[in-house]
Amino acid sequence: MKLKRGNILDLEIVDAAYGGKGIAKIPTEQGDYILFVPNTIKGQTVKARVVKKKGTYAECKLIEVLTTSKDEVEIPYQPISGAPFARLPIEIQKEQKLSQTLEQYKRIGKVENIESIFDEYIQSPEVWHYRNKMEYSFSAIGHNLETNEEYDGFAFGFKRRGTWWKVENLDKDCGLFDTEFENKLKEVRLFCEKSGLPAWHPPKKEGFFRYLVVRKSYLTNQFLIKLVTSSNGMENFKFDEFTSLINKLFGDRVAGLLHTTNDDIGDNAQSRLGHETILFGKNTIKEELLGMTFEISMQSFFQTNPKCAELLYSKTIDYVFENNSIDDSVVMDLFCGTGTIGQLIASKTKSKVIGVDIVEDAIENAKENARTNNIDNIEFYASDVNKFLLEYPEYQNKIGTIILDPPRAGISKKTLKKVMELNAKQIVYVSCNPSTQARDMEEFFEAGYQLKKLSLVDQFPHTSHIEAVALFTK
Repeated sequence: MKLKRGNILDLEIVDAAYGGKGIAKIPTEQGDYILFVPNTIKGQTVKARVVKKKGTYAECKLIEVLTTSKDEVEIPYQPISGAPFARLPIEIQKEQKLSQTLEQYKRIGKVENIESIFDEYIQSPEVWHYRNKMEYSFSAIGHNLETNEEYDGFAFGFKRRGTWWKVENLDKDCGLFDTEFENKLKEVRLFCEKSGLPAWHPPKKEGFFRYLVVRKSYLTNQFLIKLVTSSNGMENFKFDEFTSLINKLFGDRVAGLLHTTNDDIGDNAQSRLGHETILFGKNTIKEELLGMTFEISMQSFFQTNPKCAELLYSKTIDYVFENNSIDDSVVMDLFCGTGTIGQLIASKTKSKVIGVDIVEDAIENAKENARTNNIDNIEFYASDVNKFLLEYPEYQNKIGTIILDPPRAGISKKTLKKVMELNAKQIVYVSCNPSTQARDMEEFFEAGYQLKKLSLVDQFPHTSHIEAVALFTK
């Protein structure tokens, strides 16, 4: 075919594949040539750019939706790039996520009987306004939603789909976070714009305003808010007036207001070298999961959809106790983050629980939370999981249950090999990326484990993401 990288095409999406990829087809003498376009819906026509071309298929990047699908419905929220399937009814989202994800276990994991092993599909209790954290970007390059044109000036909201340099103003509730907060966000934009200081210019790597990050506690209904700026022009910004504005807008819902300087040229709200100042209140908020209290900082990892996380953790706990294998043996919670799952397990057993994670701040949070919840049969280690297992070989053949909750990239083969050598009776594998979990199954099967149960958890409605909990027994 004459198709080349960089070609821009108008395509009809005729089917859907795993990971939120729409499928378009171009007929050829050899059969249909397949084009994958992420974040598209069957029935849409779209404009897309070819970014990778192979012999039998091409990967494309969505530029814009030209016509909608008959399956799409009207919603009262501002559309954003982070919720590409918001207009698709949740029943259709479920149907597609379920069938496409199970197919991954057949194709990649070689689990032909996955339907007989499958336990349940757990839907988020809240389909809208379920998130407890959002990150809003400033940019000196905006995109006007009405005219569909780029402009230079001051923009504050979310990155436009497929770009890293331009931002669409958020003028009202997007349906994912807190209604009051997002409906008042334009007043924050106007204040910052009137300050005379520039928004960050991504291509030039200069400017003042960079991000606004917010956490919400469902326990207290309060916000922890952080303004991220560069240091260039900081002496000209009236922090006291900004603090007054935030308190005026949100009143006693403000638990704390922070400021962080970030002069890194990288596109990241969390600076490696930045200095954090408390402008008002405190730098943590409290949250509750399954009756346990957690103190959360802005940097802490904490489940983004806490109501659904309770269901995810409940299913994980069910699998841990499935075979009554919690006795005097040790439970290991690897890639434990702030130790939520490990603490919940420790509260229900006298067994020793060990949590390991490479992020030191997360481990400090975990230790503090364990003290808050009066849990004394758990130990936390700030270490790379593979390095930890090399340093503590004495745990081999002494583990009843291992809980794995790795990042999206999954577990490296080297680390997975060390996990298998522990020879645990059972492993409960929590995954935010079922395709890497399916990939890892080969190692489990070779080590003598069987897949006994699998559940899917939809923590992120209106996106392509789905989580999985799998139970393996020796």
